[in-house]
Formats: sequence, structure tokens, C-alpha cells
Amino acid sequence: MMAKFADFEKLDIRVGTIVKASFFEKARKPAYQLEIDFGPEIGLKKSSAQITQCYSSEELINKQILAVINFPPKQIANFVSEVLVLGVYAQQGIILVSPLQQVKNGDKLG
Repeated sequence: MMAKFADFEKLDIRVGTIVKASFFEKARKPAYQLEIDFGPEIGLKKSSAQITQCYSSEELINKQILAVINFPPKQIANFVSEVLVLGVYAQQGIILVSPLQQVKNGDKLG
């Protein structure tokens, strides 16, 4: 099924900076619990991300990423994931989608 452009326009995809990353002990698959700063308008949001194959928690700090911020929250074990961090399924694991240059937190994908 082909998506319509109007479907894409419904997604609110923003840039945020990871400010905290810790191993998610209760996740079924290896994952991190992330805290992401989307700027003053949106604030801090949490996400669970299965990105442990390609990233250490230390190297995630201060990394800018793209995330869908308008999906409903999702309960994962004892954690509520508020945004969906975007990544590419690659041979080595999931690679995060990031802007090539530093931009403001909260900037919207256009």
C-alpha cells in the first residue's frame, strides 16, 4: 500500500539531544533508556531504544538524533517510552538518524 503525503505530514519528527542513557535492565531485548532534550517548547522526553549493538551509553550523551514525538506513549516493562527514536536497520545493528550539522533542539524535519 502506498502512503499519501498527508500521512507523512501527520508525523512530528524533531531533533533532540540525548542527555542521559542507561541500560534498560527489564527490557526483553537489550536496550537503553534514553532521556532526550527537545528544547524549551517540547522539553525532556524518554525513549527505549534497542541500539546497544552499535553504541555505548557514554557515546550517546550529547548526540543529536531524530525522533517521532507525536506517537502515543508506549509501556515497556516498568518504563513509559514517550517518543520513537529513528534508526536504520543495518548489518551491524541499528544506526541512529542524526543531522549532519549541529541544529537547535526541537527543530522539525521538513
